[in-house]
Amino acid sequence: MGVGRLSASSYRFDNVVIRSQAAVVGPKEGEGPLGKYFDRIWPSELNHHTSSEEAELALLTEAQNLALVKAGVEWSQVDLVMGGDLLDQLIATDFAARGHQRPLAGLFSACAVFTESVGLGAMIIAGGGPTVVLAAASSHHMSAERQFRYPIELGYQRTPTAAWTSTAAGACLLVEGRPVKEPDLIIESATFGRVIDWGTKNPNDMATAMAPAAFDTIKQHLRDVGRDISYYDQVYTGDLGVLGVKLLDAMARQEGLDWSSYLDDCGKSLYDTQRQDVHNGGSGPGCSASVFSGFLCRQLRSKEFRRVLLVSTGALFSPTSYKQGESIPAIAHAVAISRMN
Repeated sequence: MGVGRLSASSYRFDNVVIRSQAAVVGPKEGEGPLGKYFDRIWPSELNHHTSSEEAELALLTEAQNLALVKAGVEWSQVDLVMGGDLLDQLIATDFAARGHQRPLAGLFSACAVFTESVGLGAMIIAGGGPTVVLAAASSHHMSAERQFRYPIELGYQRTPTAAWTSTAAGACLLVEGRPVKEPDLIIESATFGRVIDWGTKNPNDMATAMAPAAFDTIKQHLRDVGRDISYYDQVYTGDLGVLGVKLLDAMARQEGLDWSSYLDDCGKSLYDTQRQDVHNGGSGPGCSASVFSGFLCRQLRSKEFRRVLLVSTGALFSPTSYKQGESIPAIAHAVAISRMN
Protein backbone atom coordinates (compact mmCIF):
# COMPACT_ATOMS: atom_id res chain seq x y z
CA MET A 1 0.00 0.00 0.00
CA GLY A 2 1.09 3.58 -0.59
CA VAL A 3 -0.04 4.88 2.82
CA GLY A 4 1.85 4.42 6.07
CA ARG A 5 0.42 5.06 9.53
CA LEU A 6 2.83 7.12 11.62
CA SER A 7 0.47 7.66 14.56
CA ALA A 8 -3.22 8.04 15.30
CA SER A 9 -2.91 11.51 13.78
CA SER A 10 -0.38 11.28 10.95
CA TYR A 11 0.09 9.34 7.73
CA ARG A 12 2.71 9.34 5.00
CA PHE A 13 1.87 8.78 1.35
CA ASP A 14 3.54 7.37 -1.73
CA ASN A 15 2.54 8.12 -5.30
CA VAL A 16 0.12 11.01 -4.71
CA VAL A 17 0.72 14.03 -6.91
CA ILE A 18 -0.94 17.43 -7.26
CA ARG A 19 -1.36 17.55 -11.01
CA SER A 20 -2.99 20.97 -11.23
CA GLN A 21 -4.58 23.68 -9.11
CA ALA A 22 -6.63 26.84 -9.55
CA ALA A 23 -7.55 29.86 -7.45
CA VAL A 24 -10.36 32.33 -8.14
CA VAL A 25 -10.84 35.36 -5.89
CA GLY A 26 -12.85 38.53 -5.43
CA PRO A 27 -11.69 42.09 -6.13
CA LYS A 28 -10.37 42.84 -2.63
CA GLU A 29 -8.25 39.70 -2.69
CA GLY A 30 -7.03 40.55 -6.17
CA GLU A 31 -5.87 43.96 -4.94
CA GLY A 32 -3.78 42.36 -2.21
CA PRO A 33 -0.08 41.43 -2.29
CA LEU A 34 -0.76 38.03 -3.91
CA GLY A 35 -3.05 39.27 -6.68
CA LYS A 36 -0.70 38.29 -9.51
CA TYR A 37 -0.69 34.65 -8.42
CA PHE A 38 -4.41 33.99 -8.79
CA ASP A 39 -5.86 32.48 -11.94
CA ARG A 40 -8.88 34.75 -12.07
CA ILE A 41 -9.99 37.85 -10.20
CA TRP A 42 -13.64 38.84 -10.17
CA PRO A 43 -14.40 42.50 -10.93
CA SER A 44 -16.99 42.67 -8.13
CA GLU A 45 -18.12 40.70 -5.10
CA LEU A 46 -21.28 39.40 -6.77
CA ASN A 47 -19.97 39.33 -10.34
CA HIS A 48 -23.49 39.74 -11.76
CA HIS A 49 -25.04 37.09 -9.48
CA THR A 50 -28.22 37.84 -7.54
CA SER A 51 -27.05 36.77 -4.07
CA SER A 52 -23.79 36.22 -2.24
CA GLU A 53 -24.58 32.52 -1.80
CA GLU A 54 -25.13 32.16 -5.54
CA ALA A 55 -21.88 34.04 -6.11
CA GLU A 56 -19.96 31.68 -3.83
CA LEU A 57 -21.35 28.70 -5.69
CA ALA A 58 -20.15 30.22 -8.98
CA LEU A 59 -16.75 31.03 -7.47
CA LEU A 60 -16.24 27.43 -6.35
CA THR A 61 -17.49 25.99 -9.63
CA GLU A 62 -15.12 28.22 -11.58
CA ALA A 63 -12.10 27.12 -9.55
CA GLN A 64 -13.03 23.45 -9.90
CA ASN A 65 -13.55 23.70 -13.65
CA LEU A 66 -10.34 25.63 -14.15
CA ALA A 67 -8.26 23.07 -12.23
CA LEU A 68 -9.56 20.35 -14.55
CA VAL A 69 -8.95 22.41 -17.68
CA LYS A 70 -5.36 23.09 -16.65
CA ALA A 71 -4.78 19.34 -16.21
CA GLY A 72 -6.58 18.38 -19.41
CA VAL A 73 -8.98 16.23 -17.40
CA GLU A 74 -12.71 15.81 -18.06
CA TRP A 75 -15.27 15.69 -15.24
CA SER A 76 -16.04 12.10 -16.21
CA GLN A 77 -12.47 11.16 -15.22
CA VAL A 78 -12.83 12.50 -11.65
CA ASP A 79 -13.49 9.66 -9.22
CA LEU A 80 -14.34 11.76 -6.18
CA VAL A 81 -14.81 15.41 -5.20
CA MET A 82 -13.96 16.40 -1.63
CA GLY A 83 -14.31 19.72 0.13
CA GLY A 84 -16.53 22.12 1.98
CA ASP A 85 -17.51 25.67 2.84
CA LEU A 86 -18.98 27.66 5.73
CA LEU A 87 -22.60 27.79 4.65
CA ASP A 88 -25.34 25.77 6.34
CA GLN A 89 -25.56 22.28 4.85
CA LEU A 90 -22.45 23.06 2.73
CA ILE A 91 -24.67 24.55 0.05
CA ALA A 92 -21.82 25.86 -2.11
CA THR A 93 -20.14 22.44 -2.18
CA ASP A 94 -23.36 20.45 -2.45
CA PHE A 95 -25.02 22.66 -5.04
CA ALA A 96 -21.86 22.65 -7.17
CA ALA A 97 -22.18 18.86 -7.20
CA ARG A 98 -25.55 19.19 -8.92
CA GLY A 99 -23.63 20.40 -11.92
CA HIS A 100 -20.58 18.14 -12.07
CA GLN A 101 -22.48 14.96 -11.10
CA ARG A 102 -19.41 13.21 -9.70
CA PRO A 103 -19.29 11.32 -6.37
CA LEU A 104 -19.02 13.79 -3.52
CA ALA A 105 -17.66 13.68 0.03
CA GLY A 106 -18.76 16.92 1.66
CA LEU A 107 -16.60 17.83 4.65
CA PHE A 108 -16.71 20.39 7.44
CA SER A 109 -13.83 21.67 9.53
CA ALA A 110 -14.76 25.33 9.12
CA CYS A 111 -11.73 27.18 7.73
CA ALA A 112 -9.58 24.03 8.07
CA VAL A 113 -11.60 22.09 5.52
CA PHE A 114 -9.19 22.56 2.61
CA THR A 115 -6.29 20.68 4.21
CA GLU A 116 -8.76 18.12 5.52
CA SER A 117 -9.93 17.43 1.98
CA VAL A 118 -6.39 17.34 0.55
CA GLY A 119 -5.17 15.07 3.35
CA LEU A 120 -8.10 12.67 3.14
CA GLY A 121 -7.93 12.72 -0.66
CA ALA A 122 -4.26 11.72 -0.55
CA MET A 123 -5.02 9.00 1.98
CA ILE A 124 -7.70 7.29 -0.06
CA ILE A 125 -5.65 7.53 -3.26
CA ALA A 126 -2.54 6.09 -1.60
CA GLY A 127 -4.70 3.44 0.09
CA GLY A 128 -5.86 2.01 -3.22
CA GLY A 129 -9.15 3.84 -3.59
CA PRO A 130 -10.03 6.47 -6.20
CA THR A 131 -7.15 7.53 -8.43
CA VAL A 132 -8.35 11.05 -9.32
CA VAL A 133 -9.67 13.30 -6.54
CA LEU A 134 -10.59 16.97 -6.75
CA ALA A 135 -10.15 18.77 -3.41
CA ALA A 136 -11.67 22.25 -3.09
CA ALA A 137 -12.97 24.84 -0.64
CA SER A 138 -14.64 28.23 -0.87
CA SER A 139 -15.91 31.19 1.13
CA HIS A 140 -17.54 34.52 0.37
CA HIS A 141 -17.28 37.61 2.53
CA MET A 142 -20.93 38.64 2.20
CA SER A 143 -22.46 35.19 2.70
CA ALA A 144 -20.30 34.49 5.77
CA GLU A 145 -21.11 37.84 7.34
CA ARG A 146 -24.82 37.25 6.88
CA GLN A 147 -24.67 33.79 8.42
CA PHE A 148 -22.26 34.33 11.30
CA ARG A 149 -22.52 38.01 12.17
CA TYR A 150 -24.67 40.72 10.59
CA PRO A 151 -25.66 41.69 7.04
CA ILE A 152 -22.97 44.02 5.74
CA GLU A 153 -25.67 46.59 4.93
CA LEU A 154 -25.80 47.42 8.65
CA GLY A 155 -22.30 48.84 8.49
CA TYR A 156 -21.43 47.67 12.01
CA GLN A 157 -18.02 48.48 13.46
CA ARG A 158 -15.53 45.64 13.45
CA THR A 159 -13.09 45.07 16.32
CA PRO A 160 -9.30 45.19 15.76
CA THR A 161 -9.10 41.41 16.31
CA ALA A 162 -11.76 40.62 13.70
CA ALA A 163 -10.85 38.82 10.47
CA TRP A 164 -12.14 39.51 6.97
CA THR A 165 -13.77 36.45 5.45
CA SER A 166 -12.21 36.08 2.03
CA THR A 167 -14.15 35.90 -1.21
CA ALA A 168 -12.07 33.10 -2.67
CA ALA A 169 -12.00 29.50 -3.82
CA GLY A 170 -9.20 27.05 -4.46
CA ALA A 171 -9.11 23.59 -6.02
CA CYS A 172 -6.37 20.97 -6.39
CA LEU A 173 -6.48 17.89 -8.60
CA LEU A 174 -4.85 14.93 -6.84
CA VAL A 175 -3.84 11.89 -8.88
CA GLU A 176 -2.22 8.53 -8.28
CA GLY A 177 1.23 7.99 -9.72
CA ARG A 178 4.81 9.11 -9.72
CA PRO A 179 5.66 12.66 -10.75
CA VAL A 180 5.90 12.70 -14.53
CA LYS A 181 7.35 16.14 -15.09
CA GLU A 182 9.50 18.63 -13.22
CA PRO A 183 6.76 20.91 -11.82
CA ASP A 184 4.70 18.08 -10.30
CA LEU A 185 4.11 18.42 -6.57
CA ILE A 186 4.15 15.50 -4.13
CA ILE A 187 1.96 15.15 -1.05
CA GLU A 188 4.33 13.68 1.50
CA SER A 189 2.17 13.36 4.61
CA ALA A 190 -0.80 14.67 6.55
CA THR A 191 -1.61 15.20 10.21
CA PHE A 192 -5.24 15.41 11.28
CA GLY A 193 -5.70 17.61 14.31
CA ARG A 194 -7.58 17.29 17.58
CA VAL A 195 -10.32 19.63 18.74
CA ILE A 196 -8.68 22.10 21.12
CA ASP A 197 -10.74 24.43 23.33
CA TRP A 198 -9.13 27.02 25.60
CA GLY A 199 -12.48 28.57 26.52
CA THR A 200 -12.42 31.54 24.12
CA LYS A 201 -15.91 32.95 23.50
CA ASN A 202 -15.34 36.02 21.33
CA PRO A 203 -16.46 35.34 17.72
CA ASN A 204 -14.60 38.49 16.67
CA ASP A 205 -11.30 37.02 17.88
CA MET A 206 -11.02 33.62 16.27
CA ALA A 207 -7.21 33.80 16.11
CA THR A 208 -6.97 33.37 19.88
CA ALA A 209 -9.23 30.32 19.66
CA MET A 210 -7.35 28.75 16.74
CA ALA A 211 -3.69 29.38 17.61
CA PRO A 212 -3.58 26.61 20.28
CA ALA A 213 -4.98 24.12 17.74
CA ALA A 214 -2.34 25.12 15.20
CA PHE A 215 0.41 24.72 17.80
CA ASP A 216 -0.87 21.30 18.83
CA THR A 217 -1.05 20.02 15.24
CA ILE A 218 2.35 21.36 14.20
CA LYS A 219 4.00 19.80 17.26
CA GLN A 220 2.25 16.50 16.59
CA HIS A 221 3.23 16.55 12.94
CA LEU A 222 6.92 17.22 13.61
CA ARG A 223 6.99 14.52 16.28
CA ASP A 224 5.33 11.97 14.01
CA VAL A 225 7.45 12.58 10.92
CA GLY A 226 10.60 12.79 13.03
CA ARG A 227 11.74 16.14 11.67
CA ASP A 228 12.57 19.62 12.87
CA ILE A 229 10.59 22.58 11.56
CA SER A 230 13.67 23.54 9.50
CA TYR A 231 12.83 20.66 7.14
CA TYR A 232 10.25 23.02 5.63
CA ASP A 233 11.03 26.24 3.84
CA GLN A 234 7.86 27.71 5.29
CA VAL A 235 4.95 26.70 7.52
CA TYR A 236 1.76 28.48 6.49
CA THR A 237 -1.15 28.47 8.90
CA GLY A 238 -4.64 29.01 7.54
CA ASP A 239 -6.16 32.16 8.95
CA LEU A 240 -4.57 33.05 12.25
CA GLY A 241 -3.78 36.47 10.88
CA VAL A 242 -1.37 38.99 12.36
CA LEU A 243 -2.38 38.37 15.97
CA GLY A 244 -2.64 34.60 15.68
CA VAL A 245 0.86 34.13 14.26
CA LYS A 246 2.27 36.13 17.17
CA LEU A 247 0.37 33.93 19.61
CA LEU A 248 1.59 30.78 17.87
CA ASP A 249 5.19 31.99 18.00
CA ALA A 250 4.80 32.86 21.69
CA MET A 251 3.49 29.36 22.44
CA ALA A 252 6.49 27.84 20.68
CA ARG A 253 8.92 30.05 22.59
CA GLN A 254 7.36 29.02 25.90
CA GLU A 255 8.47 25.48 25.10
CA GLY A 256 11.93 26.55 23.97
CA LEU A 257 11.14 26.32 20.25
CA ASP A 258 12.29 28.98 17.81
CA TRP A 259 9.81 28.84 14.94
CA SER A 260 9.68 32.54 14.13
CA SER A 261 11.61 32.45 10.85
CA TYR A 262 9.45 29.60 9.49
CA LEU A 263 5.95 30.80 10.37
CA ASP A 264 3.66 32.66 8.01
CA ASP A 265 -0.09 32.74 7.52
CA CYS A 266 -2.44 32.69 4.54
CA GLY A 267 -4.80 35.24 6.10
CA LYS A 268 -1.92 37.56 6.93
CA SER A 269 -0.49 37.24 3.41
CA LEU A 270 -3.71 37.56 1.42
CA TYR A 271 -4.23 41.25 2.18
CA ASP A 272 -2.19 44.35 2.88
CA THR A 273 -3.33 44.58 6.50
CA GLN A 274 -2.15 48.20 6.77
CA ARG A 275 -3.85 49.45 3.64
CA GLN A 276 -6.93 47.29 3.06
CA ASP A 277 -8.79 47.69 6.37
CA VAL A 278 -9.07 43.97 7.09
CA HIS A 279 -7.88 44.32 10.69
CA ASN A 280 -6.36 40.97 11.74
CA GLY A 281 -6.25 39.57 8.18
CA GLY A 282 -8.19 37.08 6.09
CA SER A 283 -10.24 34.05 7.08
CA GLY A 284 -12.63 31.51 5.58
CA PRO A 285 -12.06 28.13 3.87
CA GLY A 286 -11.26 29.97 0.65
CA CYS A 287 -8.39 31.78 2.36
CA SER A 288 -5.92 28.90 2.65
CA ALA A 289 -7.41 27.18 -0.42
CA SER A 290 -6.71 30.18 -2.67
CA VAL A 291 -3.34 31.13 -1.16
CA PHE A 292 -2.13 27.55 -1.52
CA SER A 293 -3.61 26.95 -4.97
CA GLY A 294 -2.49 30.36 -6.20
CA PHE A 295 0.65 31.53 -4.43
CA LEU A 296 2.23 28.53 -2.66
CA CYS A 297 1.88 26.06 -5.52
CA ARG A 298 3.48 28.55 -7.88
CA GLN A 299 6.34 29.11 -5.44
CA LEU A 300 6.88 25.36 -5.22
CA ARG A 301 6.68 24.80 -8.96
CA SER A 302 9.07 27.68 -9.66
CA LYS A 303 11.53 26.30 -7.07
CA GLU A 304 11.27 29.29 -4.77
CA PHE A 305 10.23 26.75 -2.14
CA ARG A 306 11.06 23.07 -1.98
CA ARG A 307 8.85 21.99 0.92
CA VAL A 308 5.84 23.65 2.55
CA LEU A 309 3.67 22.61 5.48
CA LEU A 310 0.13 23.97 5.11
CA VAL A 311 -1.76 24.04 8.41
CA SER A 312 -5.30 25.27 7.83
CA THR A 313 -7.11 26.32 11.00
CA GLY A 314 -10.81 26.27 11.81
CA ALA A 315 -13.03 27.75 14.54
CA LEU A 316 -15.76 25.15 15.06
CA PHE A 317 -18.59 27.33 16.28
CA SER A 318 -22.00 28.12 14.85
CA PRO A 319 -24.44 30.98 15.39
CA THR A 320 -26.49 28.61 17.56
CA SER A 321 -23.60 27.50 19.79
CA TYR A 322 -22.44 31.09 20.25
CA LYS A 323 -25.91 32.30 21.28
CA GLN A 324 -26.14 29.44 23.78
CA GLY A 325 -22.99 30.65 25.50
CA GLU A 326 -20.70 27.88 24.26
CA SER A 327 -16.98 28.45 23.88
CA ILE A 328 -15.24 28.25 20.49
CA PRO A 329 -13.39 24.95 19.95
CA ALA A 330 -10.86 24.87 17.13
CA ILE A 331 -9.02 22.41 14.94
CA ALA A 332 -6.05 22.42 12.56
CA HIS A 333 -5.07 19.92 9.88
CA ALA A 334 -1.62 19.83 8.28
CA VAL A 335 -0.45 18.65 4.86
CA ALA A 336 3.19 18.48 3.77
CA ILE A 337 3.84 19.22 0.10
CA SER A 338 7.15 19.11 -1.76
CA ARG A 339 8.23 19.61 -5.35
CA MET A 340 9.84 16.95 -7.49
CA ASN A 341 13.63 16.99 -6.93
